[in-house]
Amino acid sequence: MVKVEGFVADGYEAVREVVQELVDDGRETGAGVSVWRDGREVVRLSAGWADAGRSRPWQPGTLVQPYSLSKAFVTLAALVVVRDGALALDEPIAASWPAYGVNGKEGTTLRQVLTHQAGQPRFPAEAGGLDLLDDAGLRESLVRAAPEYVPGTSLGEHALTYGHLVDGILRAGAGTTLGEAFNEVVRPALELDAWFGVPDDALDRVADLEYADPNWPNLLHAAPWLRIPDGALDVERVNSRAWRQSVFGAVNLHTSASAMARFFAELTDEQGPVAALLGPGLHADLLAPQITDFDEVFGTRITWTLGFVRDHGKIAKGGIGGSAAWWSRKHRHGCAYLTRRLDDHSRAAQVAAALGDDLTVVGED
Repeated sequence: MVKVEGFVADGYEAVREVVQELVDDGRETGAGVSVWRDGREVVRLSAGWADAGRSRPWQPGTLVQPYSLSKAFVTLAALVVVRDGALALDEPIAASWPAYGVNGKEGTTLRQVLTHQAGQPRFPAEAGGLDLLDDAGLRESLVRAAPEYVPGTSLGEHALTYGHLVDGILRAGAGTTLGEAFNEVVRPALELDAWFGVPDDALDRVADLEYADPNWPNLLHAAPWLRIPDGALDVERVNSRAWRQSVFGAVNLHTSASAMARFFAELTDEQGPVAALLGPGLHADLLAPQITDFDEVFGTRITWTLGFVRDHGKIAKGGIGGSAAWWSRKHRHGCAYLTRRLDDHSRAAQVAAALGDDLTVVGED
């Protein structure tokens, strides 16, 4: 039996019980769980192992890739550039990136990109022969491609393209990159243990991803949006040093559960660090419902803010594989369940239920 390490404050014992049950049943082999409330961490649990060989126990500082949870931090990188006046949310991207404004993308705005309405939820077929880490080639494929629908008329999470679109916009409009905006501005301002491009001295803290089922990549509803370029779901590739030290903004932030739970606990605070970073206007825009519609990639009706999913119970973001983090609007706590065992979201949902939260995606705010 593998004991779940860490602590829970009085009243949170059910969370430990759920996580221990997940480990005992073999549904979890490596995860971190954290809950923050009223400025302090009330749950910090480490479950299982950080590596496939099961030689490194999961630690509170273990970093792991949570897939699409990364997108929330791409949004923040874009918004600090908007804050500084180099870009605007509702001006055509083509005003600063003329090459992008072709084939039906002439009027596409940054707001449409950030709310997954830009019509480029996947890389085009012509990108199929590109390497996963060919940033310039992948950006150029998006420049040349026509959108799958008229921007602003439909909705589908930009599964792998989100970071490359924002990176291209920042390069053209602000003379910076996604990695620079996040790592040099957002990360230090929010004191986040989170990285696009893990530094050398933190590589030994990164957990290895593994499949719960060898056929997992083919079982995903979102699989058709994740196949180009090849490799984003290949654990051998995403466990490599080259991948961990690259910037693939849609999916490869590496972070800890404590960092994510604290971030979400502070997210809505009008006097908190996110509000201080963005200013009151952009902070309100970040959290406000922007679009409610059927999201083809999610396969359900949802409400997007600029970077988050929102409903009457939570403001949240998760990623394929099972990681999720959220702010509970009902109980006013920030929570994170980050896992290295790629499976569904039932484990995070059980942890949420132990806290009185519901991770079901509800379409209306």
